[in-house]
Amino acid sequence: MSTATLTGICPECETDLTVPPVVKGETLSCPECILTLRIEDIKDGHLTLVMVEVQLRDWGQ
Repeated sequence: MSTATLTGICPECETDLTVPPVVKGETLSCPECILTLRIEDIKDGHLTLVMVEVQLRDWGQ
């Protein structure tokens, strides 16, 4: 059984990421800057990642 991993680079802090098999559209967090990233494309074992904007709740303060 193969335990293939995928690689990518965080677009914010440029940390090299190695992750287990994932699919396009999934999200993950960068372990360095904690940014939420979405997988835009997977090509030849390399991930294309983009930042996901997180909407914070407005608590009316």
